[in-house]
Amino acid sequence: MIGSITTGFGNTLASIGIVIGLGVAIGKILEVSGAADALARKFVKVLGRGREHWAMAGTGAVVSIPVFCDSGYVIMNPLARSIARRLRGRYVTLALALGCGMTVTHHLVPPTPGPLGVAGILGADLGGLILAGLVFALLLLPVVVVYAAWIGPKLESEISPQVREAVYSGAAASTAPGARAAGGSAGLGADDLDGGEPLKEEPPATDLGEAPPGAKPHRVGFGLAAVPLLVPLLLIVLNTVTTAIDRNAQGVLSPTDEYTPSGFAAIMSFLGNPVVALVIGIILAVYLLLPRWTPRKRVHSWLADAAASAGLIILITGAGGALGQVLRDTGVGDELAEAVSSLALPSVLVPFLIASLVRIAQGSGTVAMITAASVSAPLVDTLGLSPLLAALACCAGSMVFSYFNDSYFWVVTRFTGLEGTAALRGWSGITTAVWAASLPLLLIASLFL
Repeated sequence: MIGSITTGFGNTLASIGIVIGLGVAIGKILEVSGAADALARKFVKVLGRGREHWAMAGTGAVVSIPVFCDSGYVIMNPLARSIARRLRGRYVTLALALGCGMTVTHHLVPPTPGPLGVAGILGADLGGLILAGLVFALLLLPVVVVYAAWIGPKLESEISPQVREAVYSGAAASTAPGARAAGGSAGLGADDLDGGEPLKEEPPATDLGEAPPGAKPHRVGFGLAAVPLLVPLLLIVLNTVTTAIDRNAQGVLSPTDEYTPSGFAAIMSFLGNPVVALVIGIILAVYLLLPRWTPRKRVHSWLADAAASAGLIILITGAGGALGQVLRDTGVGDELAEAVSSLALPSVLVPFLIASLVRIAQGSGTVAMITAASVSAPLVDTLGLSPLLAALACCAGSMVFSYFNDSYFWVVTRFTGLEGTAALRGWSGITTAVWAASLPLLLIASLFL
């Protein structure tokens, strides 16, 4: 038992611990330099007020195809915070839309490891699974947006004081954010929503140091502000793409087979590692976004503050990974899978329910879909399922009810500032909503596949 706890805790933090710390540090520099506000202003101007949660869900869905949910969410969360600060509300809606947009494509669209492994186990056509997964993701994104817009205002008052202060500290709002109903921007008047006077520029929230005589006022433009976010994402994407090409060239297609990158792929496997990519991102943030006259001690102080705020998130995320590992090692998921496979159910429901029950039992969506594929593989011919439909069922079923034994649950809820029942209503609820919505899509797909 102790071994399972330490293994789960260590494995989880090995993959996401440093990433969380670096991501929070980048977010801090974006905030104090004014870059986050520049990104938010541009976002709101281009999209128009009222549609920001659609953009967050779509952005999350695109980012999560080549980038792990955990890393992608940590990188993109500062943008959600800056938009919420600009709107003086709606942070829960934006954060949930971003997180679940990432969940949908992470579970349905290769080359993320879970769907890739399912395709290999079941012998499903990889190109077909990519296309079908993209179609499912596009049809499920409205569910993400609608649920986030419905539950977000209800939970806005539940945000923890620390996160509320971090998100809204620079907002010029006289009332608590989130008082407005779904669809509106909390704290904004009617003129703000209907094209009236734009929001006034807020004074800098942080002293960047004393400027030398004759120096121009410090201002960060949209293009420069985006660099610390886009460069890490681009490096991670290039790593994914070059690795896929190199694997194909070497004939190493299964994610479980031993693989050694070669040539340019070896370079990108280093630069595109999330830890290295985010280290590059924080270096860019410090040297591009802060004026040269900012004292070094002040920068150190900001980074120390970021490390302190990331500490609790890292520990709780590791604890979630430990719980999931304990449940996996006890074999609860395997027992449930075997029990479901013996029941008389409509064929497409067998892999779907196996994945769902395994996910609830042990927390990892990737493990759930791989387990469902392994158990279902001998039954595919007997059930009369096409490998592609069975793969879709395994992937869709694994999205259900993310909660305490899922490390991503803790990443999203800690960053969003939701605890207890609020976290369950928000994050567990939205993942269950897209899971439920995928079932009719599977039944329709079974008529054609």
